[in-house]
Amino acid sequence: MKDLTIGQVANAAGVNVETIRFYERREIVKQPERPPSGFRRYPPETIARVRFVRRAKDLGFSLREITELLDLRVDPHVTCEDVRGRAEGKIASIEGKIATLQRMRDALGELVVACATRGKTGECPILEALEDGAETAGEGVDRS
Repeated sequence: MKDLTIGQVANAAGVNVETIRFYERREIVKQPERPPSGFRRYPPETIARVRFVRRAKDLGFSLREITELLDLRVDPHVTCEDVRGRAEGKIASIEGKIATLQRMRDALGELVVACATRGKTGECPILEALEDGAETAGEGVDRS
C-alpha cells in the first residue's frame, strides 16, 4: 500500500483530520517530513496506530496511558503480564469511579425524595443542602 494523505488516514481510522494533528502534537503519531510537493504522506501503519489509540480511549485509557501502552508494545523486555497489570489497574480505577457515581446518585436521590413539596425555593431541601454543604444525604460522597 502506498503512503497516504492525512485525510485518507483520518477517513480509514474513523477520526477527523484534527484528531490526527492533535495526536501529532502529543507525539502519539509521528508527523512525516513535508516534501517539496508540500503534502505530507503517512505510512499505512499510521492507520493501525490511530485505531489502537481510539480503541484504547474507548476503554477509558488516558492519552498518557495510551502512550505508555504503545511504548510497552515495542519494549522487548515487557511481557503480556505487564500489559495485563495495566488493564487490571484500569478496571480497578473504573470500579472506583462507578462506586463514587453510585454514592452521588444515592445522595441526590435522597435529596429528591426530601423535596416532595412544591413550596417556595427558599424551603427547597436540595438547594439548602447545596448551599449549606449539609450532609443531609450521602455521607462521605466524593465531591472531586
